[in-house]
Amino acid sequence: MKKSKKIKDMSIYEASDFWDEHDFGEFDDIKEEKGIQFLFIKKKYIGIDMGLYDKIKNKAKKLNKAEDVLINEWLSEKASIQ
Repeated sequence: MKKSKKIKDMSIYEASDFWDEHDFGEFDDIKEEKGIQFLFIKKKYIGIDMGLYDKIKNKAKKLNKAEDVLINEWLSEKASIQ
């Protein structure tokens, strides 16, 4: 019997939970992808004062953006790198 499941975009945690309970044998339409290439961008992580981070997190939530995206946008603007 063919099972039809629609998988939405999910977080890594949701995907982990999903695949703990499912396997590829349940899906008839899944094919192996070959020749996938990834572009990895090096990142540098820095410490931010927790009070400042809370303000950034709240602002990012209001703008419906991830905190790191917002911080990178602001730093790019400040450094005149666009």
